[in-house]
Amino acid sequence: MLALFGFGSLLALVAFHTFLAGVATRFFRIQLSTSWGSVVYTLVLTPLLLLVSTLVFTGALGVGTGINVGSSTILLALLVALPLALGVAIDYLYVPSPDEYELPDTR
Repeated sequence: MLALFGFGSLLALVAFHTFLAGVATRFFRIQLSTSWGSVVYTLVLTPLLLLVSTLVFTGALGVGTGINVGSSTILLALLVALPLALGVAIDYLYVPSPDEYELPDTR
């Protein structure tokens, strides 16, 4: 039963990290005026955010307890690299670009 709970909580953490990566990517695309700036910030700051979240959730809160994924490299790939790739892909491929929105004048 503990392994089932650990597997479910690990999948929930992957889904949360994917959401977090997508939101961070969208934030950088909206806030930064250059296209390369948002790419650099996404590739540098988002993995750091996901790594800190992984350390907090798996260490302090015990998410994924009872699951043996083989090594820490596989765990980091599962909890950092995969959600980063999915979040960026969702933002760039399925969400319209921030330039396509027309904002009303606030004068």
